[in-house]
Amino acid sequence: MNPPVGPHSVERFRAALGRHFGLAFDDNRSSFLGEVLQRRLGRADASADAYLLALELAPPSAELAALAAEVTVTETYFFRNRDQFRALAERVLPERLAAERSGRPVSLLSAGCASGEEAYSLAMIVRDSVPNRAGEIRIRAVDINPAALVKAARGRYSDWALRDTPAETRRKWFRPAGTELELAEEIRRAVQFDARNLAVDDPELWLPESYDAVFCRNMLMYFTPERMRAAVGRIAAALVPGGFLFLGHAETLRGVSDDFHLCHTHDTFYYRRKAVLDAPAHAASVPILQAAIADTLDVVGGGTSWVDAIRGATERVAALMPGTGAAAAAPVRPPVWDPAPGFDLLRRERFGEALRHVQARPQDWAGDADVLLLEAMLLTHDGQIPAAETACRRLLAVDDMNAGAHYVLALCHEQAGRRQEAAEQDRVAAYLDPGFAMPRLHLGLLARRAGSRDEARRELTQALFLLEREDAARLLLFGGGFSRPALVALCDLALKECGGRP
Repeated sequence: MNPPVGPHSVERFRAALGRHFGLAFDDNRSSFLGEVLQRRLGRADASADAYLLALELAPPSAELAALAAEVTVTETYFFRNRDQFRALAERVLPERLAAERSGRPVSLLSAGCASGEEAYSLAMIVRDSVPNRAGEIRIRAVDINPAALVKAARGRYSDWALRDTPAETRRKWFRPAGTELELAEEIRRAVQFDARNLAVDDPELWLPESYDAVFCRNMLMYFTPERMRAAVGRIAAALVPGGFLFLGHAETLRGVSDDFHLCHTHDTFYYRRKAVLDAPAHAASVPILQAAIADTLDVVGGGTSWVDAIRGATERVAALMPGTGAAAAAPVRPPVWDPAPGFDLLRRERFGEALRHVQARPQDWAGDADVLLLEAMLLTHDGQIPAAETACRRLLAVDDMNAGAHYVLALCHEQAGRRQEAAEQDRVAAYLDPGFAMPRLHLGLLARRAGSRDEARRELTQALFLLEREDAARLLLFGGGFSRPALVALCDLALKECGGRP
């Protein structure tokens, strides 16, 4: 019997799994990894060093398959997140069937299909929503876990796997088979299953512009950030222009990819590939003013002025950008216009002066995302709602996943009396950035005014949790001049008026 594995061996194991499968494991899963490694050592009858060396250098395919079965998540069920299947049936399929395809079938991919429930759900949706054109649609499903694929091919499931399946669908496509339910042969034949690793570049799987829609739900969240970005890039290239990507409800492409537009229909979020893919962004291309504010909040009060701190942070970030800094061919010249005083005036609640400063910017700053967002917020403070909405629309035309712009647009809609549209924009902002407190607070206040006490309690409870952890820079920009304690008190009071926490 092998001795218990130590922390160093677990770390080597974690790193090897990341390289082979792209999976990230938090420190709180170290004990789980240790248990898996201990089991594999027993099966291989090898020492930890010998096993890990083989895994790092040239692991047998059979061992990788066994590891995939051990460490991947296989829990799923039919019609999980049903709203997304409604969007598929009512928007995606009609649109893609109507598109010019030059005789090519509509192609759907279930990426990370586990034991087949998602892929077979796609097949049932196709046959129920477009029965006369089902022959024009192809469904492919891939997963790294061979044991899960064997179960998928078998087509037999427990009643628990059908817990969210409509009764009519159960009667139509399943029949009893002992203690299980067996899927109709017509549906099983409709899906092609393959063993594939989504964490690697597979040219055959990711043929350019070969899929009309990809379902990759609750998979990317387990990847390392680098593998996640690479996988999304491959998906984008493999989708036809205008093709659709469905992620899990807890997943977002904000900060991951600029190759998609956000869609929100049927009470769910999903993505549509842009007509032209963007060039990969430079790793250092962080929003300069966002970094400047964050740095400023750390140093103000220590003898450094607000304006000087922002200017210094901007220069530090600019030094990391391509074509600037000490290595640039041309010397760095001071900017003709400096955004920093606008933020200083905002901090001092001199909103009118801040707005005049921002609107006096030269043309080469006209489309800067951070300055546009500041302008939109200042216009809202000044009551210039149509102008604020225009600034938001300009920003969203460039970056429709800018959570701040969606939140300011929600404020504009509310001021114009369009509360339903305001709540919609708040939901988009909260989806794009789950840690953003202000849209949750705004949603709660809107719900309270509408008399929806249960919804108000849910949103305000979440807002209260987020406000206590919210980034100070965002509170400055979006807090309307209120401090964190004031916003927490406002949220807590509104929550009590709605009957307290749910």
